[in-house]
Amino acid sequence: MPSVTTVRTSVLPPYAAHLRVYEPLAAYPEPERARWQAYLAAHGPDATSARHSVAAAALAEQRRALAEVVGRTPRDLPDRESERAFLRQLDGVAYVCPWATRLRSWQALEELRGSLPVALLDTVLPPTARAAALADQERWQAGHPDARPWILTSRWEVPVRWFLPFGSEDRCFVPGSDAGPAEPVPAALFYLTPMAQARRRVARAYRALREQQGRGGSAGRGPDGRGGPLVQGVEQVGRWLEEFHPRSLVELDYGGLVHLLGPERLAVEDSVAEIESGLLALRSGDGAGAVRAYESVTARWWQVLALRYAS
Repeated sequence: MPSVTTVRTSVLPPYAAHLRVYEPLAAYPEPERARWQAYLAAHGPDATSARHSVAAAALAEQRRALAEVVGRTPRDLPDRESERAFLRQLDGVAYVCPWATRLRSWQALEELRGSLPVALLDTVLPPTARAAALADQERWQAGHPDARPWILTSRWEVPVRWFLPFGSEDRCFVPGSDAGPAEPVPAALFYLTPMAQARRRVARAYRALREQQGRGGSAGRGPDGRGGPLVQGVEQVGRWLEEFHPRSLVELDYGGLVHLLGPERLAVEDSVAEIESGLLALRSGDGAGAVRAYESVTARWWQVLALRYAS
């Protein structure tokens, strides 16, 4: 009998996008490699083509989390690290993206601390629980100083800097289907590219933004005209990518945001291509064209973000 009840639900996944890195199975040291090899043999890959989405596996992750909340005494944060992962298999090579749920929960807690008023934060997660979580995190990190998440998450929007590792040719839209006797196919919009290509694109974008900023241009500045945030964000993405094996895969998954955008907007949504055109304009000396592309993308995503406050 399984330890966790399987929950079938029509509840939509969270309105969040994800930036993932899948490292080759061979890049993991023992005994991790053997554990992921056994996991792959038991569960099989979640996607066997660059055009296949892992949306079904992501939905299963949400169902499992819901089952744990329903079937057990609720916990503020996981008390042990997840032993599950998203798996891709391309051209005979297995790629692994560990969920690292506990590590990501600690990071989510840090985000809550910076975004919620103290009174509301104390209601959601009492100070004693936060202190215990922080102590657990410090003890764990002392033994895992090089730990980093394979998955970054953004709620209600895709940050502009996340578009930079990808090209329009990496785009894949899966309309989804509820028909047939099998499990429904979730709608998905994602981009998948090799790590080497992702790093090159981010480095070129960073260089172009820094050069333009050095000339006193407005490209790379935020909507309020200040310089810095976009360039710093691009630098952070570049440093994060450098943490992983050079033959990894990088994926931008719109996740639950597909349900906010709707099928018509999804079919034409290609912010990656717009940012590409803006960078091309920037490198050719057309600063105004670069700013127009940036503002077009950010204005559209601000409209999506505004739905967060809709009643």
